[in-house]
Amino acid sequence: MSGSNEPTGAPAPGPTEAEEIAALEAEMAAFAAQRDDCVKRCRALMAAEDPEAGVFHNAEIFRLGQDRLRLEVEMEFRRKKINRIRLGITEDSVGCAGGLAF
Repeated sequence: MSGSNEPTGAPAPGPTEAEEIAALEAEMAAFAAQRDDCVKRCRALMAAEDPEAGVFHNAEIFRLGQDRLRLEVEMEFRRKKINRIRLGITEDSVGCAGGLAF
């Protein structure tokens, strides 16, 4: 029958574990570079402050601190995902207890 809804050919294979880990490690390296840039800019702004002259950069320093923390969390997510891949834990095999994955 010519109007079949069956897919033709095999599904495209996903990335291998090594490729996925390499991609995650590259993302972590990019986040680390951005984090280091945030730290350098924050230190430069703190050094440039002059309370006697009324020069403060508190809003920018606070924003950079938030960015640094966000980048560290992103790095931690990637690190944990790499660990799950290495342990062979898939998203389908993760149990759930009251909304908490374990």
